[in-house]
Amino acid sequence: MIDPIEQFNIEKLFTIGHIGNQEIAFTNSSAYMFGTVAIISLLMIGGVSQKQLVPGRIQSMAELCYEFVATTIRSTAGREGLKFFPLVFSIFMLVAVSNVIGIIPYAFTISSHIVVTAALALMVFLTVIVYGFYKNGLKFLKIFVPGGVPIAILPLVVVLEIFSFFVRPVSHSVRLFANMLAGHITLKVFASFIPMLAGVGIAGYFGAVLPLGLTIALTALELLIAFLQAYVFAILTCIYLNDAIHPGH
Repeated sequence: MIDPIEQFNIEKLFTIGHIGNQEIAFTNSSAYMFGTVAIISLLMIGGVSQKQLVPGRIQSMAELCYEFVATTIRSTAGREGLKFFPLVFSIFMLVAVSNVIGIIPYAFTISSHIVVTAALALMVFLTVIVYGFYKNGLKFLKIFVPGGVPIAILPLVVVLEIFSFFVRPVSHSVRLFANMLAGHITLKVFASFIPMLAGVGIAGYFGAVLPLGLTIALTALELLIAFLQAYVFAILTCIYLNDAIHPGH
């Protein structure tokens, strides 16, 4: 039997050291994180090293990624939001590239673990709070008081705004984690039917055509979702940062 959850197991590759009685290990998740950063670095360094007037494939891809993120920031947080370009670009590329790597058979998807997506979401959340108070002082609290709300229901609205603000890291992280987890489980389940049916005999080979076709279709869908979830995570980051830049707007 094929276990669809086994692909998410974190396995120790070697021990780095110890802090007290706690072992610090280098895992397959760590290896894929380093691999993702290496691929992004090679893409961006290779894209800007030539600086050709007529860009090649790598340079075109690097420029496309750069302009895509820059346009997303300008459309959601304004030109002032471009100061956060390194943060948003790094998050988008990390999520997008790691999601695409995870589609490769027998590869590991780092965004399928809630601890990774929660760390990214908390980083964005804390950045919004710190920069919001740094730039606006107590005026940052205006994000909890929407304009044009009748005074009679204002206390209730403020409570709801505060609650929704502190729930942001949860929804921000769970959305990415749940989509990648569910998609890879579904893909693994349908793919497992192929060898099971093929082992039955001649009739099984014909029966395996259906799950094979569904697996190919799901793989294409997962590729689309890989980029879509990276975009959603990035644009939500921009929207949250806009609250720190323009509170109460």
